[in-house]
Amino acid sequence: MEEPTTGIIRTVLGDIKPEELGYVDYHEHLFQVTPLLPGEELESEEKSQVEADLLVSAGISAIIDATPTGLGRNPAAVARISQATGLKIVHTTGAHHGGHYPQGHHLRALTVEELALVFVEDVMKGFRDGADGRGEKVPSAAGEPICAGVVKAGVRYWQIGDFETKVLHAAAICHGETGVSVMVHLDYGSASHEVLDLLESLGVPPHRVILAHVDRNLDSGLHSELASRGAYLGYDGAARHREAPDSAIIETLYAVVQDGHADRLLLGGDVARASRYIAYGGMPGLQYLPLRFIPRLHKEVGPDVMEMILRTNPARSLAFNSELLQTERKS
Repeated sequence: MEEPTTGIIRTVLGDIKPEELGYVDYHEHLFQVTPLLPGEELESEEKSQVEADLLVSAGISAIIDATPTGLGRNPAAVARISQATGLKIVHTTGAHHGGHYPQGHHLRALTVEELALVFVEDVMKGFRDGADGRGEKVPSAAGEPICAGVVKAGVRYWQIGDFETKVLHAAAICHGETGVSVMVHLDYGSASHEVLDLLESLGVPPHRVILAHVDRNLDSGLHSELASRGAYLGYDGAARHREAPDSAIIETLYAVVQDGHADRLLLGGDVARASRYIAYGGMPGLQYLPLRFIPRLHKEVGPDVMEMILRTNPARSLAFNSELLQTERKS
């Protein structure tokens, strides 16, 4: 598989070299508002900064903020948090599955081409205000545009409906025009091969796809199949003990590593709820991943594999060749 060995990673504070990224939590939400999680809104910049500080103190250098268009994202605040804490943040563009957007939502009325234009401009020219991402540009404190570095789509449990298909097509266009990777939310880890098949038919090779939440289906055989195709596998179910204990996730990860696929694995927390943020009075907070989960996994797979999962794989998955960008950031 051909993957970029050089290039850039686009953060909210500008472009960096892949080797500058450090240890990565590949999936978090500093801000999020969705009708699917009433009462769990993440809207406080002050509290999100507290969580970011705790994450940095626990050893994480960078995150992907996985909140896409129309779900309460706040790029200007994310950039301020990055500046204040030193946490490098790659923000997503794109859209989630249709369950997050009620009938009549602006995004539902957009065509594939209109969605793709929003996504591409988020990467190339910077985020804009508005629920549909088509308002005024959002500048950083320094006046620079705040740009996305990955595009997101999502599918429901064994269902890729009309809206989800439209977003996947638009995400594929965004990838083709910019080179950024495509992250896909999989409800309960379902429809993974089907998503890869669709994206591949649209010109997105599996090694430019990040499959989020594969560990909501703890099937190491399936995971090895997906890794064999080249996809990056996002494990982000730690601390969800009602669904599966951490030990089960670690056992699955270990099995996939033993199958020879350590180079396809990513780790994230996806805490995503106010009731799980320490800063909002909940627990376990963003620090759970590096403080509790990573040390246990380290004992099983060793330092070399952990370095690959936390540093090498995220950098490779997020890097893209800047030559594909036809427009300057300030345009």
